Amino acid sequence: MCANSCGVHGNGVSQVILALVLTLFDSVHGDGRHWEQAPLGSRPHSVTITEFGAVGDGKTLNTLPFQNAVFYVRSFADKGGAQLYVPKGRWLTGSFNLTSHLTLFLEEEAVIIATKDSSQWPIAEPLPSYGQGLDLPGPRHRSLINGYNLSDVVITGNNGVIDGQGSIWWDWFHSHELNHSRPHLVEFLHSEEIVISNLTFLDSPAWSIHPVYCSNVKVHNVTIKTSLDAPLTDGIVPDSCSNMSIEDSNISVSHDAISLKSGWDKYGISFGRPVSDIHISRVDLQASSGAALAFGSEMSGGISDIHANHIRIRSSSKGISFRTSPGRGGYIEEVVVADVEMNGVHVAIEFTGNWSSHPDDHFDPSDLPVIDQITLKNMEGTNISFAGVLSGIDGDPFTAICLSNLNFSIANLAPSTSWFCSDISGYSESVFPEPCSQLHKPSTNSSICFSLSSYSALAVA
Repeated sequence: MCANSCGVHGNGVSQVILALVLTLFDSVHGDGRHWEQAPLGSRPHSVTITEFGAVGDGKTLNTLPFQNAVFYVRSFADKGGAQLYVPKGRWLTGSFNLTSHLTLFLEEEAVIIATKDSSQWPIAEPLPSYGQGLDLPGPRHRSLINGYNLSDVVITGNNGVIDGQGSIWWDWFHSHELNHSRPHLVEFLHSEEIVISNLTFLDSPAWSIHPVYCSNVKVHNVTIKTSLDAPLTDGIVPDSCSNMSIEDSNISVSHDAISLKSGWDKYGISFGRPVSDIHISRVDLQASSGAALAFGSEMSGGISDIHANHIRIRSSSKGISFRTSPGRGGYIEEVVVADVEMNGVHVAIEFTGNWSSHPDDHFDPSDLPVIDQITLKNMEGTNISFAGVLSGIDGDPFTAICLSNLNFSIANLAPSTSWFCSDISGYSESVFPEPCSQLHKPSTNSSICFSLSSYSALAVA
């Protein structure tokens, strides 16, 4: 049970201990060149977590060794950086921060395990574009692995595992025993040149990978899994980021597999940083109670220039979902999603202007979002209950919703009406079942549809 004392737990390591660590390693390793325990890699220097006293028995708490190791490798930042090597074993730890010019490498059968002791997850202020935590007003727990104002960081491995042991947090969420919003597994803030690859992420307390206010981010060859009945667990959440790619990955979670966000109501409007220039390709997605690919609903800073293709969606509540609400402000525009296969999806395409959750009561309902120039192209679906539920906002319709070459096989027990539409306008061609009348056939005005006839130029290698 998360007692009221949940908070910062000795996060800083005393200067005395740090001085001893540095003295010990300088005496043993001299100038810090490659050490035998670590494999050679792209970094000119390497350390192994065991050299800082870590024990991989799944029981010994290794928060301090991880903190000390990261502190030590900072000294190599101007020498090409360093690798922190995690060998085979089960490495129990609380929250720790990374540093620039660092590679965190998990060997095969290496498992970083998040402690269930909430005091090992320090408390941080809410993100400025959100105004509060997502679960509760006020602060939030920091993530397991954190980066702040960093550059050139790689988290990778030989299919090692990062296990969030999220079930205890899910229980606290369900029983209303949380004192602060739940942590994520990996979070970077105000950082650039980030690579996350070749790892498996299990059972995050909330979101698995959350880059926010970042640029030049690549996530590829990752597997993300949580229990399919866990509350509001998302996979990858690009949040007010630019120039990011997500490729060749498999995500199976309870809520949203990939969710693009940019802030919440007046906080996101004021912060004003969109998520843009995002490329998603060759991903296999499952979202038992959410959407495989979600836009919003926290999108007050704007979402634009999103290209997603070669997507497989299975056994999900929603396939592709665009969510917003009066009071959000912002925009979702210039989005192209193409080459999608769906199977066992309740609602293939969703647009909703009534996603009414707000951080507080101070939102302005007159801050209306703009949803425009959304192209969905080349999609096949089997065992689909509803082809589309598209509902804009009264007085603020969603425009230029463009559908091309969609073919959905409706499940035998599904309702006879496959499309529901209100407060939207757009165009369609080669769509089965026949869509709503609001999505009429292309005309001389259909050029407003963003890249409807020129998708080939968007192919992502």
